[in-house]
Amino acid sequence: MANTAQSKKRARQSEARFAVNKSRRSRIRTFLRKVEEALASGNQEAAATALHNAQPELDRGVSKGVLHKNTVARKMSRLTHRLKVMGAVATA
Repeated sequence: MANTAQSKKRARQSEARFAVNKSRRSRIRTFLRKVEEALASGNQEAAATALHNAQPELDRGVSKGVLHKNTVARKMSRLTHRLKVMGAVATA
C-alpha cells in the first residue's frame, strides 16, 4: 500500500494509464481480428481494406507506448505477406 503522497499519486496515475492502455490494446486487437477474419474468409479486397484500416491503429499504439515498434513491424510484415500470398494464389 502506498504510504507517501507521491506514491499514492503514482498509484492513481498508474491505474489511470492502465485503463487507457487497456482500451487502446483492445481497439488494436479488434482491428487485427478483423484482418484475420478477412484473411480467413479468402476475400482479398476485404482483407486489404481491413489491413489498411489497421495500420494507423497499430502505429498509434506505438506512438502512445502501448506496443513496441518491432512488435508492430513484425505483425504488419506477417499480415502483409499473408495478403500477398493470398493474391498470388488467387491469380494462379
